[in-house]
Amino acid sequence: MTDQALISLQGIGKTYPGSDIPAVADLDLNVTEGGILVLVGPSGCGKSTTLRLINRMIEPTTGHIFFEGEDVTTANPDLLRRRIGYVIQQIGLFPHMTIAENVSTVPKLLKWDTARTAKRVDELLDMVGMDPSIYRGRYPKELSGGQAQRVGVARALGADPDVMLMDEPFGAIDPITRDRLQNEFLRLQGELKKTIVFVTHDIDEAIKMGDQIAILRDQSKVAQLDTPERILANPADAFVADFLGSGSTLKGLTLVRVKDIEPTPYPVVDMSAGRAEAARVLQDSGERWLLVLDNAKHPVRWLTAQDIDRADQSFADAGQAVRTTVQSSYTLRDALELMLHSAAGCIAVVDNKNEFAGVVKLETLARQIQDMQVAARLAIPEDAG
Repeated sequence: MTDQALISLQGIGKTYPGSDIPAVADLDLNVTEGGILVLVGPSGCGKSTTLRLINRMIEPTTGHIFFEGEDVTTANPDLLRRRIGYVIQQIGLFPHMTIAENVSTVPKLLKWDTARTAKRVDELLDMVGMDPSIYRGRYPKELSGGQAQRVGVARALGADPDVMLMDEPFGAIDPITRDRLQNEFLRLQGELKKTIVFVTHDIDEAIKMGDQIAILRDQSKVAQLDTPERILANPADAFVADFLGSGSTLKGLTLVRVKDIEPTPYPVVDMSAGRAEAARVLQDSGERWLLVLDNAKHPVRWLTAQDIDRADQSFADAGQAVRTTVQSSYTLRDALELMLHSAAGCIAVVDNKNEFAGVVKLETLARQIQDMQVAARLAIPEDAG
C-alpha cells in the first residue's frame, strides 16, 4: 500500500429530486492506492450512496471525482465502470448464465478472445477456491450462498480492475461462512493489492477488513478517518466512541493475525505411533493433550493420557476429533472464538496445505491483549480527554 490517492472525491454531494436534504453533503475523501478503505456508519448515513457515486452508478449533484488524477465526473460512465469491480450483498449473478458466463461478463464487454477469456475464468475460480472443472458449467441456483458470493468476487475481478467497490458483500451470509470468506478475501488481497472501498454497518467487520476506516455520520460526513488501531485507541468524539461500543480490547484482537505471532510448538505423534511412544511424548511435554497427525501431517485427534491408555490398535477413534484449525491469515479474535470450541483449550495452526505448524494458546492471547493495552495508552495524546 502506498500513500498515493488513486481516487479522490472533492466536494461531492448528492441530493435526490424532490428532497431538500442531501443524501451526501460536500464529501472530501481520498482512497489510498493498494489498500482497503472501509466506510462504516449507521443505516441511512449515505455510505452505499457514496460507493455508487464513485463509479457513477448515480451522478453527483455537486463536486468532482478524480481517478488516477483525471477528473472523471463527466467521462463516459460505462468506460469508468469497466475499470472498477463491483460486489454487492445480494451478489446479482445472472440466473440464466453459467458460472463461467457470469465471471466472463466484463472480459466479453472488453472483447477478449475466447481462449483468453476461458483462461481468465479458470484462474479466477481457482483463486476463490472453486474447482473450475466442477463449477464453471453450473448455474447460480446450484450454489450455496457462500459459493455464490465467491463467484461474485471472481466476477468483479474478471478484467483485473484497479479498483473494487464492495457493498456489504458478506452481510447476507451466516457468521461462520462470513468469517471464512473474510479471511479468504484478505488472503487474496495480500496477493493482489487491489484498491478497495468496502461498505459495512458492522464495526467488527470494519476493524478486521480495513487498512483505514472512515466512520460516517448522516449525509456521509466523516466523523473520523484513521487506521483501526488509532480509532480504537483514541476515538475522535462521543459519536465514534458510541459507535465502537464496548469490548475494545477484544476488538483489538482483530488487528493481529496468526501470522504476526510465532505459533507455539506442541507435542505430536503420527497416526501410526504406538501407545508407549504416544505416552512418552505426552509425558515429556508437560502438556495435558497430545495432537495426532495423519500421513499428510493434518491434525486429526486430540488425546489425553487416559485416551492413550484406552486406545486399541490405532488412534483413529481415540480422544476428540480436531474440529477447528486456523490459518496464518486468521485474526487472533478468530483464533479465540474457535479456541472455545476446541477440546484442548488451544487451537491448531495449519498452513495452506493444512499441514500442522504449531498452536495458539490462551496465554499467548492474554499476553497480546496486555501488549495492546500498553500500546493503546502510549498512543493516546497527552491532551486527549
